[in-house]
Amino acid sequence: MLTGRKLALTLAFTVLVAVAFGVSCRGFFPRPVLQSVAINPTAPQVNVGSTETLQLYGTYDDGTRKVVTSGVSWSSDTTSVATITGTGTGVLVGVSPGSAGISASAQALSASATATVILTGATLKVTPISENVKVGNSAPPFTFTATAGGTVVDITTENGGNLSITPTTSSTTLTCAATGGTEVCTAATGTTPGTYTVTMTYSGATNSASATLIVTP
Repeated sequence: MLTGRKLALTLAFTVLVAVAFGVSCRGFFPRPVLQSVAINPTAPQVNVGSTETLQLYGTYDDGTRKVVTSGVSWSSDTTSVATITGTGTGVLVGVSPGSAGISASAQALSASATATVILTGATLKVTPISENVKVGNSAPPFTFTATAGGTVVDITTENGGNLSITPTTSSTTLTCAATGGTEVCTAATGTTPGTYTVTMTYSGATNSASATLIVTP
């Protein structure tokens, strides 16, 4: 029969063996395991010719959340709009107005975000300023441009512009669509003849640009 002292020694030995086994498997201070990643900021916006620093945040199995600084790979799916480089933090560079998908990956995990490139302080212009179109036809295209600091770019609803038509009584039949950097307006059957205003706005611009569209029977 084990005495009290022998029993205590036996238990202590058993605990030491268990601890040693655990240490051999994971070490005294096991590293937290990365569970998921996310890009910050979640919706980056950068001016043409400027840069924005992005970070990849990781959430670990111990509940902590911190910036992932090593082994991070960045990419842009539309380098004509924005590029991004870096192996830790990502340096986003605005190339031209529009949107680009940004991706980052680390330790077999990935995250994505949409970057918007704008031309801050731009002045908007439209040509021509007036067009006529018969019901059932399409008008010649309108070209909207944004100019800032010597940079001139075409803007449409596809690359950052926001177009509206007033009055809106025939909005379901009088429509404008971005085509090759221009806006082509079509007066479908059922459009009410009259004078309409086609207006383009743009984030960061100092003005809006409007054109007159006269719809005839």
